[in-house]
Amino acid sequence: QRQQEEAMAAMAMRRGLGLGMQLRRATAPALGAQRALGGARALSTFRYLKSHEYAKVEDGSDVATVGISDFAQTQLGDVVFVDLPMVGDSFEKEETFGSVESVKAASDVYAPVSGEVVEVNEQLVDKPELVNSHAMSDAWFVKIKMSNSAELEELLDEAAYAQHAKDEDH
Repeated sequence: QRQQEEAMAAMAMRRGLGLGMQLRRATAPALGAQRALGGARALSTFRYLKSHEYAKVEDGSDVATVGISDFAQTQLGDVVFVDLPMVGDSFEKEETFGSVESVKAASDVYAPVSGEVVEVNEQLVDKPELVNSHAMSDAWFVKIKMSNSAELEELLDEAAYAQHAKDEDH
């Protein structure tokens, strides 16, 4: 941690920024969540469909990690089954790519972006309940290589989605 801070300070000085400015820029909520990757930090951004699917994209990547929001899993209740597509399947934005079943209901899951499935979260086959405990992290459904990353801009950002979920909850 200290080495990272020193490296950031050195980089900030080279760019003519004070350390405080560099740290605020790196940790600003508007930039999205941060996640440690092998000691380095990568910025990731969450975007949402109004139907509660998210697309999480690491800064500079053309692959979106897709799942359902924490709000959605709360509304569903205890998840007992997740139906996922196959690697290589392609979907258009807002096309159904799978479903999730709970003790209360079954719901289709929609692709927040267009593209090809490059990875499927196989652990959900045996442990669908992970969706209830880790919807926004370990319980992602698929990874989609986006065919049009501009579609991300059409999705709700984190603040707009939070308001949408709040409105829908009342």
